[in-house]
Amino acid sequence: MAVVAAVFQLSGLLGRSGAQLGQSMLSGAHSEEGSAHIWKALTYFIALPGVGLSMLNGFLKSHHGEHERLEFIAYPHLHIRSKPFSWGDGNHTLFHNSHVNPLPTRYEDE
Repeated sequence: MAVVAAVFQLSGLLGRSGAQLGQSMLSGAHSEEGSAHIWKALTYFIALPGVGLSMLNGFLKSHHGEHERLEFIAYPHLHIRSKPFSWGDGNHTLFHNSHVNPLPTRYEDE
């Protein structure tokens, strides 16, 4: 009952009848200009600052310092190779990084 009274009061403020107001609310009718304005505001005030903060976070994390390399332990279940890789010398992975990725026996630069 209170909802119906609120709809009639709101429709009086907007200059529409209750049936017209209820119909437009049920149909989901929105103006294209209002919708475009909302998406434009969301882009400028939510998305772009979010991208900027993400870029700042990545920049600050990249200058945080270099991490220490873990001690190499030759576990028997790691680095099992039944055949050599088909590129290079067959011992290095495709995206091998000598500082981070060890060979089966040790780090390269030790």
